[in-house]
Amino acid sequence: MDKIWIVWLALMVGCLILESVSLQLFSVWFAIGAFAALISYLFRAPEVAQIAIFIVVSGVALAATRPLVKKLLLKKVEPTNADRSIGKEGVVLEEINNTGGAGQVKLEGVVWTARSVSGEVIPAGALVKAEAIQGVKLMVSRVEQTAESGENPSPQAISKE
Repeated sequence: MDKIWIVWLALMVGCLILESVSLQLFSVWFAIGAFAALISYLFRAPEVAQIAIFIVVSGVALAATRPLVKKLLLKKVEPTNADRSIGKEGVVLEEINNTGGAGQVKLEGVVWTARSVSGEVIPAGALVKAEAIQGVKLMVSRVEQTAESGENPSPQAISKE
């Protein structure tokens, strides 16, 4: 198999293309191994040695660098002041209608553009719970009123606070 260099070159290029598409930092080590095997071919190493070099170099590159690369790529999420709003309750100032792209909620004195997590239309004056923040929108779910909690305050009463 005198044309084994084609296999190494194709494997290296294929792994690099796969890596560029997936961005998971997995196949790049096999591309490095294929490159090492291609270099060993140029130095007239036997095919068995080329295969061994491919396996060893790929394994060593994977074992030595993957933990370091994963650690560097892990993005720590920095909590913001807005994150403290998750789980809190607020009042709908403007009807929340995901389809119409409308809705505002007042939560802890701050007016948010809001969307319903379930997709339901939530009328003005309803009590809602902040579930998440997506971009600059507060994702909310409606809170069912109990007899002891009384009526929902009106949006006008909330806006005067």
